[in-house]
Amino acid sequence: MPDTTINHIINQNLNLLQSRGIETSRFEIKVLIAHILKTEPKYLIGSQQLNKQQIAELDKLIAQRLKHCPVDKIVGHKGFYKYDFIVNTDVLSPRSDTEIMVEHAIEILNKLNQPKILELGIGSGCIILSILADLPAVSGIGIDISEKALAIADINAEKLNIDEKRLVLLKAGWFDKDIMKKLMEYAPFDMILSNPPYIPDEEIALLDEEVKNYDPLIALNGGKDGLRDYLKINELAYNLLKSDGYLLLEAGDSSQLRKISLMAQSVGLNFVNILKDLTGKDRCIILKK
Repeated sequence: MPDTTINHIINQNLNLLQSRGIETSRFEIKVLIAHILKTEPKYLIGSQQLNKQQIAELDKLIAQRLKHCPVDKIVGHKGFYKYDFIVNTDVLSPRSDTEIMVEHAIEILNKLNQPKILELGIGSGCIILSILADLPAVSGIGIDISEKALAIADINAEKLNIDEKRLVLLKAGWFDKDIMKKLMEYAPFDMILSNPPYIPDEEIALLDEEVKNYDPLIALNGGKDGLRDYLKINELAYNLLKSDGYLLLEAGDSSQLRKISLMAQSVGLNFVNILKDLTGKDRCIILKK
């Protein structure tokens, strides 16, 4: 009689995935099993048996994983900061690297009186919604060029009980000819945040399949040097921020961040600090008007 305990099934699928060159972990497989059982991984018991239908459902999910589909895109949600966000292939999967931006934004905004913030390129909404969920006095505007991304952000806002009085979503790109006019209706802002595309053209093909095949290219490709969007964002920020307002930007490495700092200074913004992510890598720059 086959062993259908969760422990055995985890080990079996872990070996299968690793034998096919899929980097995975026991926890990821637990996430898939928990998704089928409509529970959380922490509540799984290794000796629990799965029935035939549950095993068949898991086999379908494992088949997707064998195609390098990320676990969060398979189950349709991912944890970020303190919260859980709906995700699909229309939005960039939230990265723990970005949590440092959220943490420092909250630290700054918590000292201000009813601050207003703007996120350029909202995607799933994980950045701005984490801030709004933590700080009820904050309100914000989120823009994205993708209607599908805005639809996901709207769902995530509803999940976190953040209504349109606190977050306005606008379909717009920072290169739109009327972008300044649209955003000036809501300006000035105490803080602007963005995690724009910053991967150089020539590096896109080298990305892991989980990224290049399942994250939207528009959220990854930053042009020839990866810096295509930063000067425009800096210019917008200078015109939209209050005096002493902050701009927080994510980038790929310290070299990019140094160049972004020079761009910012060229339009009148001042360098404040560079933040390191959880791996100790330079990840986020803080600028101030």
